[in-house]
Order: sequence, then C-alpha cells, then structure tokens
Amino acid sequence: MTDASRPEARNPRGFVDRRARDLAAERAILASVSAVYERYGFELLETPAFEYADALGKFLPDADRPNEGVFALQDDPDIDSGQWLALRYDLTAPLARFAAQNWTTLPKPFRRYAFGLVWRDEKPGPGRYREFVQCDADTVGSARPEADAEIIAMAAEGLVAAGAPEGAAILKINSRKLLNGLMTAAGVVEEGQKLAVLRAVDKLDRLGEGGVRRLLGEGRLDESGAFTKGAGLTADAAERVLAFTRAGAGRGETLDRLANVIGGSAEGDEGLAELAAIEAALTSLGLGPDRAVFDPSVVRGLEYYTGAVFEAELLLETKDERGQAVRFGSVGGGGRYDDLVARFTGERTPATGFSFGVSRLAAALRAAGRDPAGEVRGPVVVIAFDQRRMADYFAVAAELRAAGIAAEVYLGSSGMKAQMKYADRRLAPAAVIIGEDEFAAGTATVKDLDLGRSLSAGVADNAAWRAERPGQLTVPRAALVGAIRKILEARA
Repeated sequence: MTDASRPEARNPRGFVDRRARDLAAERAILASVSAVYERYGFELLETPAFEYADALGKFLPDADRPNEGVFALQDDPDIDSGQWLALRYDLTAPLARFAAQNWTTLPKPFRRYAFGLVWRDEKPGPGRYREFVQCDADTVGSARPEADAEIIAMAAEGLVAAGAPEGAAILKINSRKLLNGLMTAAGVVEEGQKLAVLRAVDKLDRLGEGGVRRLLGEGRLDESGAFTKGAGLTADAAERVLAFTRAGAGRGETLDRLANVIGGSAEGDEGLAELAAIEAALTSLGLGPDRAVFDPSVVRGLEYYTGAVFEAELLLETKDERGQAVRFGSVGGGGRYDDLVARFTGERTPATGFSFGVSRLAAALRAAGRDPAGEVRGPVVVIAFDQRRMADYFAVAAELRAAGIAAEVYLGSSGMKAQMKYADRRLAPAAVIIGEDEFAAGTATVKDLDLGRSLSAGVADNAAWRAERPGQLTVPRAALVGAIRKILEARA
C-alpha cells in the first residue's frame, strides 16, 4: 500500500469520539434521571434507530430524495416498493408512530420515557453535532393541564438528580395559546407574519427591546450591514407585543399582567386558564417560583407546540477549559403537541413531553464544576515485573476481579518505569508489584498511586521523594485484596 493510497484518519464532520469520561457522565445522568421518571410511573420504551421517512414528517421535503435534514437511504426495491428509511432525528416522532400503531392495546394515557442516539443532517458547529443522545419523557392521551405540570415538575426533579442542585436550574413556561391571543390582539392574522413575530421575540435576550422593536416593524440592519426584513407590525401592535414580553417571570402575578395585555381573546383566555391550572398543580407538587416560572419571552418551538411550552435553563456559573465564562442557555425543553399522532390516525390525540440533550447537559454541568461522572478511575494494574511469571500475574488479576476489583495485567513489552507511567495514565488507584523477592517471601508490594499523586504536588526534593517511597507498602500475599480495598475505600 503506497502512502498516497492510505486513508486519512479523521472523524466525519459533526461526529465525535467519546472516551470513558464522557460516557460515564452520560450513563450517570441517564441512571439518575431514569430513576426519577420511573418513580413518576413512566415506562421505558425503545424504538428502532430507523423509521420510514414518511413517518418522521418534520425536516422532510417534498422531493424524490427525502434526505434533507435527516440521514436517509432507499430500501430494496423488492421490499415495500423501495421506500425510504431515515435515521430518527428525535425520539418524539417515533413515539407518535408507536402510539398510533399500538393505541388500542396501550394504557391510556400512555406514559413513557426513552433515551438513545438521534441523528440530524445539519451543518455542524461548536457544540452542535450530527449525532447525540437525547432523553425524553411524554404523556400521550391526556389533555389536562395537570399533565403538563407533572412533566414540568418531573423535569425539574430530573435536573436535580442529574447533578444540578435545587435552585440551580429553572423551568420557564409559556403557551402557544397566549401567543395566538396576542397575535389576535395585535391584528396579526397571516401565518408568515406570525412566524416573523415569534422569531423577533426569540431574539430579545440578544438584541434587547430596541432591536426586537425594529424586527417587529420594518426590519433591522446589523453591524455587518446585513438587513433582516421585519414583521411589518404597526407601532401600536409592536408595543403590544413588547408589553407582553415585559409581563415578567413569575407565576400568579405574571398571569394577571398577561390578562391585561391579551384578555378578551378566546384562545388567549383559554391559555390563561390552562396556565392557572398548571400553577395550582405545580404548587401542589411542591415546585415553587424559584424553580418554575411563567415567562412570556419563551417562544422557541412554538411553531410545533399547540399549548404550553417550557424551557429548562441552567443558572450555574459555567466556564470553558480556559476559565472563560461561557453561557449554555437552554439545556432542555418541551411542551404540548396535540397534532403529532393525528398525522397517522386523523384524530387529534393530546400529548405533552420534555426532552434534553444528554451530552449537552453533561458538558454544561462539567463547565459548572459538577461533573456527573465524578472522577473516572482506571483498574488496578499488575506490573509484569518478570516475563516468566505471566501466569502468576494473571492469577493475581483473577483474584482481584473475583473480589469485585477492576484489574489488569500490563501486556506491553516496556520496563518498570514505563509500566508505572502507564498505570498513572490509566488513573489506576494502585499498582501491584511482585518480583522474585516477593514471590520467595510470599508477599506483594502495593503502590498507592492516588496517595502518590496527592503528595507529589508538595515535593521539593525528588531524591528524598524516591527514598521515602510514599504510599508504597509490602503486605502478605494473602492480604493483597484487603490492602487494595483499603486504598479504594479511602478514595470513595
């Protein structure tokens, strides 16, 4: 094989390799959150990675090749006439298909949670990947606002279980019906104009009232000279929209202020009544306004949702690897979507749910100094001191493993110094050294690598350090397991 014919070792764009630390963090989050969801009575469901493309719906254009936004392939022409299959882009669309397919046999309402990889064929960017893990919880078949409240309370409890202390995350709640009532009050009836209003309000944090006011009106010229066409509202209508966003983040008092802005609209009044029911349920569930608030500036996703919508924001101070402040913003969201199952059945089926990106939440918690995985440890390393004694070293590793202790025998060909460096890079808690002297005496030397790491920071004299051999002890061979256990318990 010539150099020119060798493939370049590289990741596909938007896909990343994840080592033990990242995977351990995700597993810890999923285990903690799953326990919360099951305590609320939600059933675990797993659906296939692939769905028929027409079942996914969202992202799919009307084209001969339905692969925009998703990764798709065409099945064998002899099977189902060569229908297109696509990797799922979220966990909700497969749930809608499953619910429609099995509705007659499901308990109603159907409460399920799910987690797994999803794929999106979108332009990758910083923190934006084409493959990532999502975790969802949904209730299908209940139109009661209390179903939304329970999802919100469960999401808040799940974030605490994942590693965000109580009060370190907040659920912001709004309603599509309130926005529709606002549109009616502002005289906005055309769908494109409604969408332009929602997009303008969504930029409130970044552009402030002045920038949003221009986007609600004729448009805005940014610093680069690019012009964004506005929603074309009158000055009075734009002011009504801004007054809506100024209602503030709270609970009962926010509803009173919103009623003054959109009261009189039938859909707006319906939305206010639903939020009032959510407020009562949240109070009964013990979720105070420090953990869940009504925030009329939350508009993301309202093209998709039909009622209440909610977004989880992490309030912890977060820093990147260089110690610079970084803002993660939303770490999850959800809401009520009553039209999704109807794509299959033709009948409106109420549903509500919450979803968060597991990798994103893990990264946010780590940036806040709260790594969900804690310290990822390697195995105890049995040093291959004498190549003629490999069978004996494997017997030592087998004994440790039988006692429930992760262990490995060094299988390289390097000397003692390199083996100790290997054990250190594996973050091994200890190394076991058994040479001819130890074999003859029926002993084993144990090197406490954790203690060595902690003490090495204050070393001033390397010669004295080597002479003292801190953290190194020799024990009877029969006492090896007990000695290792003490080291592990001391770091637990």
